[in-house]
Amino acid sequence: MKKLIALSVLTLASLSAQAEVRINGFANLIGGITSSDDVVYGYDDSISFTDESLFAIQVSGDINSKMTATAQMVARGSDDYSPEFEWAYMTYQATDKLAISAGRIRLPLFRYSASSDVGYSYHWVSAPRSVYDVGFSNVDGVKFDYSTYSGDWEYNLQAVAGTYNSDFLGGDLSGKNLLLFSAEATYEWFKMRGVYGTNKSTYSRTDIDGTLGTLTSLGLPELADDLALDNNTGTFFGFGTEVDTFDYFASAEITITENKDSFSPKATAFYVTAGMRSGKFTPSITYEKFKEDDQYKFLDRVAAAPEALRPTATAITVGLQQAVMNEYSVITAGVRYDVDTNVALKADLSKYSDDLNDSLDATLLRFAINYVF
Repeated sequence: MKKLIALSVLTLASLSAQAEVRINGFANLIGGITSSDDVVYGYDDSISFTDESLFAIQVSGDINSKMTATAQMVARGSDDYSPEFEWAYMTYQATDKLAISAGRIRLPLFRYSASSDVGYSYHWVSAPRSVYDVGFSNVDGVKFDYSTYSGDWEYNLQAVAGTYNSDFLGGDLSGKNLLLFSAEATYEWFKMRGVYGTNKSTYSRTDIDGTLGTLTSLGLPELADDLALDNNTGTFFGFGTEVDTFDYFASAEITITENKDSFSPKATAFYVTAGMRSGKFTPSITYEKFKEDDQYKFLDRVAAAPEALRPTATAITVGLQQAVMNEYSVITAGVRYDVDTNVALKADLSKYSDDLNDSLDATLLRFAINYVF
């Protein structure tokens, strides 16, 4: 797969001598500050423009009448603006309805997956983090994209197969045998979509690996294996709906992710948003919720351990799962102002409520300049 990515980039580099090369880009300058020293989305009570700001360039060109090559390089403020190739793939237009892409591609998990980095494409400062902030968004693999219509309905079906590897919460998250299917139907002002995916995932982090190693050294390797997220089957389910009459709009998405045979809890996330367009202004309100299952797993394994080891085994088993449990809600009032063609100003005021620890509640003010070219 790395050869495919490299081939896509090399192909783009040579296209200028053969055909038109299209260059587009986008940028988000985002600043934020909280009402206290508690950190929300990387912001605290000192104003910062680093965590969510980015600059990107996308290059594409025709290889021949049926094939194109695309690459996208993104420089993120959170990575000290070090540019990285996030997309690099080739697409074959097999028929008028079917396109096949291979390389590093964006996984179609959500309504705004393809444009989640393009702040100009939606009304928020950034897409709801409770839903969109997942462990990975790009995969190395192949995607089938089929579009058709029937009467006044338009349909889009996508299937993806591949692998991934990413940094997540200070550790390494990887997956193989990933399969994902999505379906979207549109009727004038109404849209709905569903998605289902599965993969074999592995997560490694120094502190978690050390904790599991302690169980093994105590003579409880089976319990350590149960808790480990090591080549475990994970599932993803999502559903979204949208109503947009142009003057008014409302939409919602819900996702459920689960790795049953590991310390990782089942997570449910959703948001509901609504707004109106009045000239250059787009005011909106959004409610989002994130909740991980608070039921501890593998306590039956602990009960079967030798009595002398149960206190330590219980502390590790419960502590490891408790450390990753999270539950919070966010309500956001925002406004977008379209300054000119391809340029928008935005401001969001969010009330973050931690349902497990009230002391972490905070109010976050963010503002942004988004543009595309």
